[in-house]
Amino acid sequence: GRNGGPNRKAESDMFTHRPLEDRDLESICMFPRSEEELFYMFPKARYPLTPEQLLDAAKNRHDPSVVLVNGVVAGYGNFIEVKEGERCVIGNLVVKLSERGRGAASYLIRVFVDTAFQRYAADHVRISCFNHNTAGLFLYRKLGFRPVDMEERRGLDGKRVALIHMHLSRDVIY
Repeated sequence: GRNGGPNRKAESDMFTHRPLEDRDLESICMFPRSEEELFYMFPKARYPLTPEQLLDAAKNRHDPSVVLVNGVVAGYGNFIEVKEGERCVIGNLVVKLSERGRGAASYLIRVFVDTAFQRYAADHVRISCFNHNTAGLFLYRKLGFRPVDMEERRGLDGKRVALIHMHLSRDVIY
């Protein structure tokens, strides 16, 4: 590629996104591979994730969206909350195992961040992550999110876990 970098397809060639459709539900339900992964994505759901649980949650969410890699659904997320002019909160984020670490989550988060700042005029975007989801914490930090608060929750085993709230301010990007 240019500047001696690796020959990689442009991100826009590989990744696309669109609103969630009913035909996506079955495959998204396969993305959380364990009770723990489902807990990270959707703490109130029961493993294994079912299309009914996903659809039921999506009804109360904003902009449920999928990221596609070469036309195949590779990830899902939504806004748990939208307060125009104030904040948007990203939630239910999950990426197919074979696509993890390859940019699909980053792409989808950037889509949500752009939507929050442009369509909803939010002054910040929030994403929350459990303390033991190390990959998530490092990814969100890399994308500019910073920890601002945490709350105590109960993990699957009933023990205390920290849900870390991270913000990305509009003025950091725009």
